[in-house]
Amino acid sequence: MIVWVRIAAVIAAMLVACGITSAEQAFPTRPVHILVPYPAGGGVDVLTRTLGDVVSRQWGQAVVVENRPGAGGVVASQVIATAAPDGYTLIMVASGHPTNPFLYAKLPYDTFRDFTPISLLGSSPNILLVRKDSEFKSLDEVIAQAKAKPGSLSYGHAGNGTSTHLAGELLKKLAKVDIQGIPYRGGAPAINDLLAGQIPLSFNNGPESVGQLAAGTVRALAVTTAKRAPFLPDVPSIGEIAPGYDTEVWWGLLGPGNMPPELVEKLSHDFVAAVNSEAVKEKLNKLGAYPIGSTPKEFDAKIHADYDKWGPIITAAGIRAE
Repeated sequence: MIVWVRIAAVIAAMLVACGITSAEQAFPTRPVHILVPYPAGGGVDVLTRTLGDVVSRQWGQAVVVENRPGAGGVVASQVIATAAPDGYTLIMVASGHPTNPFLYAKLPYDTFRDFTPISLLGSSPNILLVRKDSEFKSLDEVIAQAKAKPGSLSYGHAGNGTSTHLAGELLKKLAKVDIQGIPYRGGAPAINDLLAGQIPLSFNNGPESVGQLAAGTVRALAVTTAKRAPFLPDVPSIGEIAPGYDTEVWWGLLGPGNMPPELVEKLSHDFVAAVNSEAVKEKLNKLGAYPIGSTPKEFDAKIHADYDKWGPIITAAGIRAE
């Protein structure tokens, strides 16, 4: 009798294991929700919806994009941190995710423990813009005036702690200049004030800038990545003038913590394939962005590297969330 009980237990365990494997292979069997921590219509939203359309056709299941803006991504991230680790609720975060611990006195989640990296999917340089009739023709001229008249220049950015704000702070640190950052509630209002002549400079990401650049209302003085941007080959990188300078805005997919490795691998594989599809690459190109499609391990390393890179800069500058 005891033997039969033991055999039955072994068989039951095997059936459970087989059931889990089958469920993972069948994923998804219902709609998958991806939270976007920013308003509809922005670069992150457009990328997520474009990827969702491609993956949805591949899966034969709907991908539902939900905009949950608020507190620099904290509102949406809290939802993911407490969601079931079954792959049906994900989030498309931006490069502010690893810097939020330094901007907020307390977060309702742990930035590393409560999330599972799936893939770093795309990135874009930030761009230093001036109005088309600006007196500044190069970054060298900006730096020269900033050194000659400390505190006389200002730059607009999308808000405290955003990638465009940190782009300005890194320039100040490496070029050893005093330029005042002016926070706005997003990149578009900063460009509006730049066009109105309220500020002389503005750091904006690629998706915010390409339309204005194409229209000729603004000029690009420099891009913030280590190398020149393919869509702006004649515009120098700041690193050419301030060695060691390199920053960008990026977007990546996270799930709740403790997701099964097999499920993470499937999600990563499917979204990497989507970001490398012609439809998504064409959309990114129009946005002034690039496809990446990393492994989960590579994305995890990127999050940790940005946490280590920007933490001291944010702390030294005394930057806090608005």
